[in-house]
Amino acid sequence: QVQLVESGGGSVQAGGSLRLSCAASGRIFSCYRMAWFRQAPGKEREFVASIPRSGDSVVYADSVKGRFTISKDIAKNMVYLQMNSLKPEDTAVYSCACSVTSSSEYWGQGTQVTVSS
Repeated sequence: QVQLVESGGGSVQAGGSLRLSCAASGRIFSCYRMAWFRQAPGKEREFVASIPRSGDSVVYADSVKGRFTISKDIAKNMVYLQMNSLKPEDTAVYSCACSVTSSSEYWGQGTQVTVSS
């Protein structure tokens, strides 16, 4: 089992910044990849960014490239998402995920991000 707890969400005006954190515990050695996803009201969950547990080959959704940065602190079992130049369309519940296999993941509860225009 892997437990994930997100924090750092909140309300911000367009153009502002937020930093999300994901604290991982449990069998985290089983996670080969950590990722952030988001789900806006009435929309499907979408991929935001990912980072492997070993190495630094990060991947971003086109919609956040150049604005968001994913990072990790292995020693602290933390994953972060720095979000800059936020837009109203970034409003969503952001969730952290640990990929154990290509079809098996653990999820956190999510943290709300609201961007007002």
